[in-house]
Amino acid sequence: MEVDHRKVNRPEQAVILCGGLGTRMRPYTNTMPKPMVTCNGKPFLWHLLHQLHENGVCRFFLLTGYRAEQIEEYFKNGSEWDWQIQYYQGPVEWDTGKRIWEAKDKLDDRFLLLYSDNFVPFPMDKVLALHERNRSALTFMVSPKSPGNIALDETGTVQKYDNNRFPELGYVEIGYMIVEKEKTLEFFETPECSFSSILRKMAPKDQISAWVQHDAYHSISDPERWQKTEVYLKPKKILLIDRDGVINQKAPRGEYISRWEDFEFIPKTREAMKQLGKEGFQFIVISNQAGIARGMIDPEELECIHLKMEEELQKDGVEILDVYVCPHHWDEKCFCRKPNPGMLFLASKEYLFRLDKTLFVGDDPRDCQTGERAGCASIFLGNSSALEKLSNEEQPVFSSPSLLDSVDKILRH
Repeated sequence: MEVDHRKVNRPEQAVILCGGLGTRMRPYTNTMPKPMVTCNGKPFLWHLLHQLHENGVCRFFLLTGYRAEQIEEYFKNGSEWDWQIQYYQGPVEWDTGKRIWEAKDKLDDRFLLLYSDNFVPFPMDKVLALHERNRSALTFMVSPKSPGNIALDETGTVQKYDNNRFPELGYVEIGYMIVEKEKTLEFFETPECSFSSILRKMAPKDQISAWVQHDAYHSISDPERWQKTEVYLKPKKILLIDRDGVINQKAPRGEYISRWEDFEFIPKTREAMKQLGKEGFQFIVISNQAGIARGMIDPEELECIHLKMEEELQKDGVEILDVYVCPHHWDEKCFCRKPNPGMLFLASKEYLFRLDKTLFVGDDPRDCQTGERAGCASIFLGNSSALEKLSNEEQPVFSSPSLLDSVDKILRH
């Protein structure tokens, strides 16, 4: 069932759980609440609220506890950022479930519920579409992980939720929930129920859906993860770029560039990369190379081609951070072969950049599909008539005849 997002009741209120002690973040949390630890000069909580604002949500309800006054002193009513913030403070010892129960009269009928220590790209329309399709009481995001504490069926419905982790359970919950208030409150037997116990009761009743987020999630749950999260949230100028047909001329149909002598730069692309390099951009190349699986490309020779390509571009001041290659045959249907997004997720995980703040440049409509599946915007190089079969969600932010014609648009974007 296709969901029309124009007719869907989008959540307008986000409830953030901010009351815990943050014991794993000591000694930093000896003097401040965990959501207030700084990332690039601003509290982590600011980054979370800013992300939600970018998703169209600007009304926030912060359920505070430990050192609540610091949160209120910094954010006040949120007007500095065009937000509306309300607070509900409860004792530190309150469980998450208790905080939700006590604040229930101020909750919208449908609201977002988030933890205050996790951050991951949040494709709200996709999560909301699953929520509507399954008519769930609650839908959260999960990440593949084993051992995990969640089992799903083919519809994305949670079949089991457990506090403990087991090898046969392949997912972990990372928050970002869409909640139907009345349906969820029906599972509270007492105001003292823990929220995890509520989720355990809801799962066997098919009341929870889970949207699988393959992008890596980041958190401030301990100092080591906090450091990585700070790097991840730092703005970066990284451009993801296809190889054949974008950086170099394509081989004839059915053939591959199998030696350096056949590698021919596209002059306008090389000049564009040079100009963007002067503006501080770095590049990550994303390339399907099924010729390896077909025995038409030697992997070592391919590596030599890429080393020489990088050396040539370095002469122009262009820095290639990495080259990601899918060597598989298209019949293998691997997760890394475009239009599947696996290579983009891996690059984001290894270089700690936000895909939702990154552009992917390609010359094939499937590159646009790859970007959409990875949660990043795309640029199409070529005739826009080739894009007619793409859905609205898969359309690039713009198309151009060449990368050189795109430089100004990239800088403005």
